[in-house]
Amino acid sequence: MAASPVIDFVVNWVARCRQNPMINEKQRIILSELIRQYNQLYKNEPDLHRYSEYAITYHSTAIEGSTLTENEVIELLDIGKPAKKRDFLHNLMVFDHHKALLYVVEAAKRRENISEKQIQNISAMVMKNTGSEYNTIAGSFDCSKGEYRLVGVHAGKRTFPDYRKVPALMASLIKYIESEQQKQDVDVLQLAFAVHFRFVSIHPFADGNGRVARLLMNYILAYYDLPMLIVFKADRLKYVDTLYKAQENGNVMPFYTFMMRQYIKFLRYEIKRYEVSND
Repeated sequence: MAASPVIDFVVNWVARCRQNPMINEKQRIILSELIRQYNQLYKNEPDLHRYSEYAITYHSTAIEGSTLTENEVIELLDIGKPAKKRDFLHNLMVFDHHKALLYVVEAAKRRENISEKQIQNISAMVMKNTGSEYNTIAGSFDCSKGEYRLVGVHAGKRTFPDYRKVPALMASLIKYIESEQQKQDVDVLQLAFAVHFRFVSIHPFADGNGRVARLLMNYILAYYDLPMLIVFKADRLKYVDTLYKAQENGNVMPFYTFMMRQYIKFLRYEIKRYEVSND
């Protein structure tokens, strides 16, 4: 029986990982097997994908301050039950992120190319119920509508580019994605991690940039039929520190390596969760 296009792609992609400095031979073998196991489980167990999406939403929003537990996120998204003891804005943050994630998954399935307009749509979904309108000297903009910021932003010691540079930087990001996708052999993981890094380093929106960056990363993985991934809440400090250091010294490889380890951790986590639930 002929192999499926997805399996063919994964085999070819994993083979190319031998040339990738962010993954060693041991990790290559582990990742190849984990992707095979995950895809087989997904084929036989449709609910796995749904609960993976819940987990992605839980961790991404928890990194940004949501206080909902993972079980509360599942109840909110599965049966529409809000977490009454939590800040209602945190319920809205979770709900909006999940809607944006579903949009990303469907757009990737349709093989829609990433554009500035699409990124702004994703941001608008993420911030739909928690975003604000800003009135600044440079003019007014609405974060809940996916409009680029017209103010300076910073996170801790990190200051991001002047808002006047944002349109040009975003146009450059789109050109980078297009040029990488036109290559005969696309290094999907490196592209996904690079888009995450480049986008969050631009910080084009007043809020929600981290969530959008992780959604764009998963957009690319889903576009190429690879499993999506989680940045785990428990690893938030390491995630932020690795990202910050890469922005400071220009060496992105430690960040890429961190993200690779998160990918392996996520696949193991999902496979283990399925096995436990079926014992």
